[in-house]
Amino acid sequence: MAKKIKINANREGYSINQIRDTMTVSELISVLQDYDGDALIYLSHDNDYTFGGIREEDFEEVE
Repeated sequence: MAKKIKINANREGYSINQIRDTMTVSELISVLQDYDGDALIYLSHDNDYTFGGIREEDFEEVE
């Protein structure tokens, strides 16, 4: 059975401009490289009330 990684997602604002601090791509890669490459990643919302996955089509570069 594949290991699971849960990311506790925080709702901090209604627009990207309201977010005070977030990781860079390099920082995220650095954290994830310590986990098994086959581990499944899940997002936790609202203190584990709801969950979501991450798929390639979920990524979008914005201005």
